[in-house]
Amino acid sequence: MARWMDDRPAFAALGGRAPEAVFGALKTPCYVIDEGRLRRNGELLASVAGHTGCRILLAQKAFSNYDLYPLLSEYLAGTEASGLFEARLGAEEMPGREVHVFCAAYRDDEFDELLQYADHIVFNSAAQLKRFGRRAKDAGRSVGLRINPECSTQQGHAIYDPCAPGSRLGVTRAAWDRELTAEWIGLLDGLHFHTLCEQDADALEKTLHAVEAGFGDALPRMKWLNMGGGHHITRPGYDVALLERLLTGARDRWGVQVYLEPGEAVALNAGYLVSRVLDVVENGGTRVAILDASAACHMPDVLEMPYTPPLYGAGEASALPHAYRLAGPTCLSGDVIGNYGFPGPLAVGDMLVFGDMAIYTTCKNNTFNGMPLPDIHRMSPSGALVRLTDFGYRNFKARLGR
Repeated sequence: MARWMDDRPAFAALGGRAPEAVFGALKTPCYVIDEGRLRRNGELLASVAGHTGCRILLAQKAFSNYDLYPLLSEYLAGTEASGLFEARLGAEEMPGREVHVFCAAYRDDEFDELLQYADHIVFNSAAQLKRFGRRAKDAGRSVGLRINPECSTQQGHAIYDPCAPGSRLGVTRAAWDRELTAEWIGLLDGLHFHTLCEQDADALEKTLHAVEAGFGDALPRMKWLNMGGGHHITRPGYDVALLERLLTGARDRWGVQVYLEPGEAVALNAGYLVSRVLDVVENGGTRVAILDASAACHMPDVLEMPYTPPLYGAGEASALPHAYRLAGPTCLSGDVIGNYGFPGPLAVGDMLVFGDMAIYTTCKNNTFNGMPLPDIHRMSPSGALVRLTDFGYRNFKARLGR
């Protein structure tokens, strides 16, 4: 199912200029991170924190370009990590800020090192809490447990639904009652849930009702409640007022410090993937433009979600006179970005700029088929471009052996 996003915020940094005028000197494909948009997102998130007393963390699984961490540290309380390497990255690159970690299962041979970087450790199961909880507590870390309120609020992409039937993520109330004694519950400082994906505050409201119904007796005994990510706070039209009421309501009702850990909201519409057309082929009436950018390698969420990313100057295939299927250069038949309409025909060498490419791109890309990693650039509010990386053959080869 296509997810067509508003192209105005996605391409605001272009200021109406042609992509060639802004990015024409860059080798493609490449990513460009929009520093001005990151700052605007940060300002909105900081205002939510200021109004409600909540603390907002950067979920590094969505955005981990640490050259921008000094900017983000002006607005955020710290980072959220999914394991040892992200925890270390957050501690090193956002020093003095909190480091929270949640992992579906921790490794014994990494846990002591993890404790050097983390402030909060969240466990996914009663068994993991029992195995590692006392070590974390003895090290002076705040201990939490992820709960599963068994409340699905999304449709169309079960791969991102932590409350889907059979989910491995979080402790259900039945498991809580069966596996946790008062002694183990007493070890907890907080509870964590994560149920949303690109959703508005009404989905959080529904989830909070389920959380209260399932775990309301435990919450007054906690010091903090982490409401996870998936909150699309910086999206145009998001109900910020409702979010703030929900956050202050939870804070006051249960006496907890509230945390949010969005990834997308931090870097929403704050990046571009710049590409060029390599060839145009036709098959059965379908015109296919083959790009130097790959969905499989450079924007994997396009295939996993799936969704159709915004493209500057384009629209739905039926809305404009020239329709093309955009695809990558790899051997994967399904390396297809989507179907788009254009006001004029495409030609070899044309520049195409995809929006909302800061999230789940640079941290998820790969070198399948020997595809080079695209370099990453940052763009200042004045339009100045600075290259942050210099990827090449050595990066591809280093992943495969000595």
